[in-house]
Amino acid sequence: MFEQIANFLSTTPIWSVEMLSVLIGVGAFVGFVNTIAGLATSISYALFMAMGMPINIANATTRFGVLAQFSVNSLIFKKKGYLDVSLATKVGIPVALGAFLGAELASKLPTNIIEITMGCMLPVMGVLLLIDKKKFTEKYKLTGSSKMSVWKYLIFFIIGIYGGFTHAGVGLLIMFGSFLFLGLDLVHSNAIKQLAVVIYTPIALVIFAYHGQINWPVALIYSIGNIIGGVAASMVAIRWGEKIIKICVLIVVLAMSAYLIAKQLI
Repeated sequence: MFEQIANFLSTTPIWSVEMLSVLIGVGAFVGFVNTIAGLATSISYALFMAMGMPINIANATTRFGVLAQFSVNSLIFKKKGYLDVSLATKVGIPVALGAFLGAELASKLPTNIIEITMGCMLPVMGVLLLIDKKKFTEKYKLTGSSKMSVWKYLIFFIIGIYGGFTHAGVGLLIMFGSFLFLGLDLVHSNAIKQLAVVIYTPIALVIFAYHGQINWPVALIYSIGNIIGGVAASMVAIRWGEKIIKICVLIVVLAMSAYLIAKQLI
């Protein structure tokens, strides 16, 4: 079954109705989940690799849709009054500086090293996805002030290195950082995530484009779906479905991780 799916994805023309439907449909799902939960970019990697892209191209190609989706999301959160642009900018700048280093590493490292690294990191991100953030802070009595300090800039710089290397899970890390260390609630932390991603993504995008690692036709089509899913998730409150979505994403993440690691061992 998986072989048949991979064969379909790798042989079907990009501009066919079938492939357009797949790219926009999956892009919408990923955009939706990334907005309300996170980590769904791993699904993008799985799709693009099944289409025949090496992981460095898949990693780079996701970035245009990410930029388009989170730009629209930021406008929606700002319009609703949840986005503190000043604070988000202070978070986004160190993330962007770190992203420059991370993207340079991802563009130059051998694909097998990238696959092993992502295969190891994605399950860690999956665990973070399932943590109840509110209970976690109550248990460990974590408090934070929205005032930035040197060590907070350093934390977001390190997050940026990861985000430049791979987008999968970076939004979750920015949310955790904003929630745990800036004293924000989940809604405002999510809003910070949206604009911080918009600030850092162009840097990674330019680096990957410079190295010729973006499949532009796929990136442009996929971004349409990302925007649709992101708008839907930003406009609709779906508390009842969050746990199910997290579990589904976790399954995909674990499968993706196992594939990437096994590929190097077999």
